[in-house]
Amino acid sequence: MIKTPHQPGAAYDGSFVPSVQGLRGIAALSVLMDHFYDMPKGGMYDIPDPGFLPPLWSWLQSVINVGGHGVELFFMISGFLIPASLVRHGSLSRFFFDRVLRIMPVFVVLHLALFAIGPIVAYKFFRGIDLTSYIAIFAANLFFVQDALGLPIAQQNAWTLTYEWAFYIWFALTFSMWRTGGRLLAAPLILLGIACLMHWPITAFFCIGMLFSAIGFRISIPGPVGLLAGLACGAALYASLVLFHPFVGLVPGFLLFGMVLAPESGLGRALSTPALQYVGKISYSLYLVHPFVLFPLQVIGLKLVAVGVDRWLLWAAFIGLGLVMSLVASAISYELIEVRLRRLLDGAIRGMFFRPQIEQSV
Repeated sequence: MIKTPHQPGAAYDGSFVPSVQGLRGIAALSVLMDHFYDMPKGGMYDIPDPGFLPPLWSWLQSVINVGGHGVELFFMISGFLIPASLVRHGSLSRFFFDRVLRIMPVFVVLHLALFAIGPIVAYKFFRGIDLTSYIAIFAANLFFVQDALGLPIAQQNAWTLTYEWAFYIWFALTFSMWRTGGRLLAAPLILLGIACLMHWPITAFFCIGMLFSAIGFRISIPGPVGLLAGLACGAALYASLVLFHPFVGLVPGFLLFGMVLAPESGLGRALSTPALQYVGKISYSLYLVHPFVLFPLQVIGLKLVAVGVDRWLLWAAFIGLGLVMSLVASAISYELIEVRLRRLLDGAIRGMFFRPQIEQSV
């Protein structure tokens, strides 16, 4: 059954949507699942059953390996939330100030930790690195331009933040141009956006969120049938991204997100459970922190398998310990960095850029 909110066609007003919070948690856990499969290989992909990954059925490998496509779920969520956030802030400067406070503290803390510890433990590109390369990679990753400069990515998952920042900048400028001068002034940026979709197809998933942010259309299928329908669309989305072109995944992605946003749908209710709400709350920290937690476990696992410890035992321990330690570390990161440090920085810096005023929507 298809329903809309009380005001058909109404744009999203920026209010909290529990099911979107839950979807965030699913997206982060999805990426974590992919690394439970990928990291035990120890970077060895040209031999059967590398590292301490045990011999798995091919179908199970395929299921686990699609987890990295949780990033497309994050893109849909950003596309949905960012338009209302920009409107609520009422100015580009305030919008970007709060985006920096939201994204950068966790990223910068981990960035500094990686570049301090990386050379000591000879992590990846730090082996034999010279000072000039060190500074170049440090600066390029800090400003998310490492891909453009052909330099290594430092934080394993931070590549998606390049897409996120590009989307924030593009949408904010396009929205401002449209409000200031109409379609004609915004046309070059719209064409640029279309060109980016063609070159980087996964960015099309931002468009799903933007569409649902602009209209009140929702897909409400209640009860267990709705949950099964949502799971089927999620499976079809992941399968499309692996087997076909990302544009094919837009269809199940659209249906999935429509069900996520319907509060009475079976899927929406399942995503609103307390456990997923908490994982969704700490999902940003979980997304960035878990590779740091899994890395020492990976090193230990590779050393133990070399002396004959059973692979199934090592893999099970890697998943069990990795899940618990990642959740604990992410909860700590959320409380100390996303909440307390962010609040401290906000109080110390905001007054330097903005005069106190009552926030108004435009």
